[in-house]
Amino acid sequence: MAAQNNAPLPDGLEIAGYRIVKKIASGGFSIVYLAYDEDGNAVAIKEYLPSSLALRQPGELVPAISPENLPVFRIGLKCFFEEGRALARIAHPNVVSVTNFFRANETVYMVMGYESGRSLQDHILRRREKGDKPLVSERFIRKMFSHVMNGLREVHTNKLLHLDLKPANIYLRVDGTPILLDFGAARQTLTADMPKLYPMYTPGFAAPELYVKNGSLGPWTDIYSIGASMFACMVGAPPQPADQRRLNDKMDGHFSRLEGVYSPDLIKVIRWSLMLDPLQRPQSVFALQKALREPLQEQQETASLQRLARRVKGMFGGLGRQRYNAETTIQEHTR
Repeated sequence: MAAQNNAPLPDGLEIAGYRIVKKIASGGFSIVYLAYDEDGNAVAIKEYLPSSLALRQPGELVPAISPENLPVFRIGLKCFFEEGRALARIAHPNVVSVTNFFRANETVYMVMGYESGRSLQDHILRRREKGDKPLVSERFIRKMFSHVMNGLREVHTNKLLHLDLKPANIYLRVDGTPILLDFGAARQTLTADMPKLYPMYTPGFAAPELYVKNGSLGPWTDIYSIGASMFACMVGAPPQPADQRRLNDKMDGHFSRLEGVYSPDLIKVIRWSLMLDPLQRPQSVFALQKALREPLQEQQETASLQRLARRVKGMFGGLGRQRYNAETTIQEHTR
């Protein structure tokens, strides 16, 4: 079944105590609306509606789902709900706040805090249109991504992965502080045995392990996307997609053109984050944050110890979630 364009809920609709104002974003997995609650507070409401599985026509509220797609739709709905419930436990200024859930129209809705601002993607595009050089200052990159990584550390501490980090999913408040939006872990859960929802990653920002079935996912997967997002701030475009890099890696040429514009230390950190081999990247957000503040050599020595620990763990069957837990333990003892 090919992906379709789903009609959004109508403006002005009252649903579960909220009034829909307008659609503000949509993608292959969901539609996001601006709405007001009963007290007149603005909220964002995210509707689970994967376009490859469900079709809603204009004027309808309940989507049409074929019997063959219904089992997959329900699995995705469960993942969407469970991920949102996990996010609701996180209270961090750099992570979107999830305040409520409700069921309606045979799907699920996630209610989030709404704030004025714009995405990092919009910020980059506006700078590019103005012809600013450098596109984004090194000071901006270091300061803003330090906040992003504070939020991401909290996410990883709660045993969640983002899996769709990119400038479009980093929202800048009016004061410039960032918020992480639109987590992709539920989508990734679906891709394991559900080819109808594949691919859900974003080329250029997705780590190479997201391209392969049963790839080893962990904090290092989000770290690749952080490096890709920092690179996009510098050049106004994502890095070469990871699957193409495996065949003919052209990133050295891109990095050489940044020399003299940004410091060697910052370029080295981004190179490190964008290593194709997950074992060669920083193994925790903490290590990446530290590398932005301190010389890189110390960080790479720490990463070497962590890689050794992972290999030892692997010899004794430490796979999947066990591997992630082992990494978390190591990171706590090395701080």
